Amino acid sequence: MFNELTEKLDGFFSKLKGRGKLTEQDVKAALREVRRILLEADVNFRVAKEFLKKVEERAIGEEVLKSITPAQQVIKIIHDELIELLGDNWTQLKRSKEPPTVYLMVGLQGSGKTTTTGKLGNYLKKRGMRPLLAACDLQRPAAIDQLERVGEQVGLQVVSRVADTPLEVARLAKKRARSEGWDTLIVDTAGRLHVDDALMEELAQIKEELHPAEVLFVADGMTGQDAVNSAQAFSERLGITGVVLTKMDGDARGGAALSIRHVTGQPIRFTGMGEKLDALEEFHPSRLADRILGLGDVVSLVEKAQQSVDHEKAEKLAKKLKKAQFDLEDFLDQINQLAKMGPLENLLQMIPGAGKALKGVQVDPSEMKHVEAIILSMTPDERRRPNIINGSRRKRIALGSGQSVQDVNRLLNQFDQMKKMIKKMSGKGKKMPKGMMPPLG
Repeated sequence: MFNELTEKLDGFFSKLKGRGKLTEQDVKAALREVRRILLEADVNFRVAKEFLKKVEERAIGEEVLKSITPAQQVIKIIHDELIELLGDNWTQLKRSKEPPTVYLMVGLQGSGKTTTTGKLGNYLKKRGMRPLLAACDLQRPAAIDQLERVGEQVGLQVVSRVADTPLEVARLAKKRARSEGWDTLIVDTAGRLHVDDALMEELAQIKEELHPAEVLFVADGMTGQDAVNSAQAFSERLGITGVVLTKMDGDARGGAALSIRHVTGQPIRFTGMGEKLDALEEFHPSRLADRILGLGDVVSLVEKAQQSVDHEKAEKLAKKLKKAQFDLEDFLDQINQLAKMGPLENLLQMIPGAGKALKGVQVDPSEMKHVEAIILSMTPDERRRPNIINGSRRKRIALGSGQSVQDVNRLLNQFDQMKKMIKKMSGKGKKMPKGMMPPLG
């Protein structure tokens, strides 16, 4: 996410820092460069113009120009204004005084509403709520089947096939939620390929019937300004209260995220960061500004780790590390827990400086699968005591895992180096982070 934007801004900031003292003309020239970078990132023209006007008003001041580190001051101003542009703080979803709280999911066809409905249900379920899903998209073929599959995957019930019109389905879903004690109702609605009167009328009727606490506009972040324009149309004609940007794991430019809040006046609540049904992230403007400027996002990384780590296993691992008893079964557990945190390249972007340091390095997710296959091809005794793995055993493991003997040798050699490092650290009394292993390689 935002790879291109981050890379270009990083190059610009490096040049800016090399200039030393800045004149007013230097600042204006620098901001023209930022303007070009933002427009190339598909940021709305008016949004870029207003953003840079605010930055210029603050940057061309005596406090900045006479500063010992004027370039750093300008970067800080850009950082602060980015946070304001993105919405200052993340805001929790509103809840109704009387259950069920209704969330109405709207947007164009293909934006990812149905999957996002399931993701939001899964998100709320993990936080102790009891969501019920409603399939009110009767236009798109197989939309109901899709929501039922999504509901089954996350363990949520779906109200579907109970009436012939979306309005009646919505009415019956709310009635069921109230009578059966569901505290939340998430309603998936139909979309079109474009904004039209028939779509808006249908959604307006459902909104009038349900009185939702939130009307969440689901937009495909990959479509850039098209997403911004459709969000503006929905906001003006229907009245949205928040935005969910989908497919942001594949958006290297980020123009929609930087524009949509300013244009609609409504906050971005979540971003979809992958196809998995737990790949829904809260949208924290300050953290995103840090990512865009290459400062990482350690808070989100820690939160992901807390959600993914099995704390009982982490306690056992900490004790084993203290005694330098780490084995290949422990290593396999760590691989699986790391996989739960999401794509490795996304995690690396959250580490300050990692994006720049690893520029050009290709992260191949299949490598983790290869390592897992090798370890799973070993017997339990071999995993616990890798030193017994001789030549014939290595051939058998390679054959069973579909890898080469060289791959098996490489893994065992790296693991041996890692064990030596753990023993050395344990001997010096250094503490290993709980539940985390040192890097392999």
